[in-house]
Amino acid sequence: MTGRLRRPASWTLRAKLVASVLLLFLAVTILTGTLTSISSRQYLTQQVDDDLLSASQRFIGTLDDTPDHGRVRGGPPAGSGNGVLHLVLRDGTVAVDDHGQEINYAVNVRGQNDRLDSDEITEINTAGLGRAPSTVDLGEDIGSYRLVSARTADGLTAVTGVPIDPIDSTVRAIAVIVAGSSAIGLAGVWLGSTYLVRRSLQPLDRVAGTARRVSQLDLDSGDVPLAERVPDVDPRTEVGQVGLALNGLLDNVDGALRARHESETRVRRFVADASHELRTPLASIRGYAELSKREPEPIPDSVTHALARVESESLRMQTLVEDLLLLARLDTGRPLERVRVDLTLLTMDVTSDARAASPDHRWELDLPPEPVDITGDHDRLHQVVANLLANARTHTPPGTRVRASLRHEGDLVQLRVTDNGPGIPEALRPDVFERFTRGDDSRQRASGSTGLGLSIVAAVTRAHGGRVDVSSRPGQTTFTVTLPTS
Repeated sequence: MTGRLRRPASWTLRAKLVASVLLLFLAVTILTGTLTSISSRQYLTQQVDDDLLSASQRFIGTLDDTPDHGRVRGGPPAGSGNGVLHLVLRDGTVAVDDHGQEINYAVNVRGQNDRLDSDEITEINTAGLGRAPSTVDLGEDIGSYRLVSARTADGLTAVTGVPIDPIDSTVRAIAVIVAGSSAIGLAGVWLGSTYLVRRSLQPLDRVAGTARRVSQLDLDSGDVPLAERVPDVDPRTEVGQVGLALNGLLDNVDGALRARHESETRVRRFVADASHELRTPLASIRGYAELSKREPEPIPDSVTHALARVESESLRMQTLVEDLLLLARLDTGRPLERVRVDLTLLTMDVTSDARAASPDHRWELDLPPEPVDITGDHDRLHQVVANLLANARTHTPPGTRVRASLRHEGDLVQLRVTDNGPGIPEALRPDVFERFTRGDDSRQRASGSTGLGLSIVAAVTRAHGGRVDVSSRPGQTTFTVTLPTS
């Protein structure tokens, strides 16, 4: 369900830090509030007990000063005040004063003067009261009291009590105040911790931003200017140390990329120079082989065959040299010719050439009714289509259907070459556009393949601002070249 909260393990570091601060504040607040409530209750209870013992002594003194020890002077006892309970018992029953009134005074929960009923008196009798204050619950009407009991000189039992409902009300008020202040404090801590954590993690955001920008760079080839570094690093902090380590790593990577680019440049220069230098000797070899075959004197069959092989191999080597020279030029970024090219006519011509080269294959065209024109290098685009059709011819058996199709896709043109051959082995697909990649070395060498055809397709396509993709399974292999129209 999308509305469910994520597990804490999946939270961001910022959220974890803020949550940790809030939980710590909440724990401290709850502990402080609990201790405050307990301490307040104990303090107020001690105050009540002190007042209770004082009131009890005054009450006992009043009873002991009575001239007639058989009876108690009429009226409320001296020293009684609002909220104080006085009860005098003689042999478990309520004693009476000299007016015949029971000495039974209490204050109910509504703050009104009241008297204890028989059940409440029984509760006091069975509470085991003594000179130490005890809490007794006298019911919903009277409430809870702190009570002490003392014996007078004439054998009376004097019970004095103070209600503890005000203590409960005070403690509840303290709890409400603590809860309210904790809620306000929690909101303030949340806002403050969010701001401070965000501010503290800004250097880490800069580190992550630098790493993210570097990860988006194309580092696989060419001259890569790796100028990204973590700014404003402070080596005194942990995040600053991470930033320094990342900057050091980027310095090493930058050096490695420069060294690689220089090595690639030297290799490409060597390949280009070697290819250029080999063109003239190869042309001479072919020329002399051809010239020797035209001699008017009879030539032995073995020599004729040897000259034919020399001419064939020199032609294959010359093709390899020309392909290497083209790739070297494309690698250096040499600009291509930019003219309008009728891709429809070009595809028809190349397919016709392929049909003549391999009549055993079934060649098909799927072209739109309107001509497809793009801006590019005619000869290089011709080489792209020719290499794709040659690749299909080389890697499929006779009778295979090969279809070349063109489609407009907005501002793009897609050229597809599809065959129903055995497909490309799965292990070969990731490297199919790499140089000198061969599926079957013996077969391709026999057929004159150099392993550079698809590499040239990819390089020329990239030079035109396009891309080439391949999808393959047994019975269907499709190469798709996507090119901009201008």
